[in-house]
Amino acid sequence: METRQDSQTGQSRPRSPQPLGAPRWVAMFHDPSSDSWRPAAESPDRTPVLYAMGEMTQVKRARGEEVAVDLWGPKEGEWHLFDPAGAPAPAPTPALAPVAAGSPGTAGPTKLAERMEDRRHQVLMAGLSKAGLYDLTPDDIAAVQALVDRADETTLRQVAHWLAVAAGQPAG
Repeated sequence: METRQDSQTGQSRPRSPQPLGAPRWVAMFHDPSSDSWRPAAESPDRTPVLYAMGEMTQVKRARGEEVAVDLWGPKEGEWHLFDPAGAPAPAPTPALAPVAAGSPGTAGPTKLAERMEDRRHQVLMAGLSKAGLYDLTPDDIAAVQALVDRADETTLRQVAHWLAVAAGQPAG
């Protein structure tokens, strides 16, 4: 079986086989239990496949599973294997100042505060998925949590909008 270098870990792993049929966007996930590759999402458009890859990766990681995914798509009318982590890395941002007590994101563990934190987290994760950043490292997850803790939902929606625009996706 052919192998390729994993862009996240730097380790060698098996490469997925080329999907059958006409070129379209296809996410292939590796199933370690059967040592096989399975198409998990496919579409003529790249955006829904990237979104599905993000969602599936998060679910697999939450279950403690290792994730190996390949992204196939059309290039000049032929199949091409794309780097699923090939989206440009975000520019470094300055550290945010701690938020004053009583500001959004600092309320006690009330049901409303938890729900609002979950919403802010979902907004930011959706923006990252739209930008093709679905395979987050522990440092990425810590950065997401820091933003969720310190920024209000409106600010995070603006950040998600910027990520979508930077990825060439329609905002919304």
